Amino acid sequence: MNQAEREARVRRAFAAQSKYCAQLGSPFTALLCATLGERLHAASGIEAAILDWSGDPAAEADSLPLRVAGALHALVRAGAAPALAALYPPAALPDPLALHAAASQALAAHGAHVAAFITRPPQTNEVGRSALLLAGLLQLAARYRKPIVLLELGASAGLNLLADRYRCQFGDREWTPPGARLTLTPRWQGPEPRVATPLAIMRRRGCDLSPIDLSDAAERERLLAYAWPDQTERLARLEAAIETARQKPPVVERMEASRWLEIQLAEPSPPNALTVVWHSIFWGYVDPAHRQRITDLLRLAGDAATPSQPLAWLRMEIEGGSNPTVAASLRVTLWPNGEETLLARAHPHGAVVEWLAA
Repeated sequence: MNQAEREARVRRAFAAQSKYCAQLGSPFTALLCATLGERLHAASGIEAAILDWSGDPAAEADSLPLRVAGALHALVRAGAAPALAALYPPAALPDPLALHAAASQALAAHGAHVAAFITRPPQTNEVGRSALLLAGLLQLAARYRKPIVLLELGASAGLNLLADRYRCQFGDREWTPPGARLTLTPRWQGPEPRVATPLAIMRRRGCDLSPIDLSDAAERERLLAYAWPDQTERLARLEAAIETARQKPPVVERMEASRWLEIQLAEPSPPNALTVVWHSIFWGYVDPAHRQRITDLLRLAGDAATPSQPLAWLRMEIEGGSNPTVAASLRVTLWPNGEETLLARAHPHGAVVEWLAA
């Protein structure tokens, strides 16, 4: 692929990301991505490096537009780009030319920061998904009445591993753990989870290729920079979840997911426990060979599962469809019998849930 083809592919990625952001309720990030995609200049330092991206810049691959948007938001949050900050929310949606001029100035002045920032993949760790994941976990707890071993693939900072520590409003029912710092209130449609079900998580751990260390202030800021600046509720949720996690941090190991899962599943299962492997908006970032390896490992472990030591694969992933508001699904596969059930459809950030399971 020559330079012109790489540049065209990058511009298409920014345009596509703009559409995604608009659909997901972030007009500012949509405008920023559209503006950058149209106006990044191939003769300008870091902008040239962005346009010459050697990998796949698309949202389902390297997510280059979100890397760049995150780098700029980090500069704004740090007070390092005042001209750009003046155009960020809560200011009104800016003129595209003014936004480009301020963004270009920030990119030129802080090229080294941006170049370093975009070497690592985005880490949103969207905690709004925890309500849906918790509902799925409650469904499993009601069915099996067993303590749970919870394993998360692509866990980022591990915030969703703590789903049971957040207060969640499911229609007229409420999950209320003691001392909860975060309240999640998805727009709930359909049957409500059995919140009175005892839920005991005896072990929880996760893995990520590039986990966020919440004990490091710079890492916390990196995570916050990936929240879209006009979605203040998301930022507030993330900050509350970070504070929850810092009280008792979850274990998130730096490792490729299929290798980590192989190690975890090789450990003897605790007697009379349910093992739950879960992930959310993760599958699309995994290459086909590793996806197949994860699937094979789960099926192999499923073959060894028993009624006293069952296995569940719970996943919230994008399935698309005609309604972007509920473009994600929550599915579960249960072993020893291997049955698969569609539990819900949901907004990718968890804001809307259509619960389908009885």
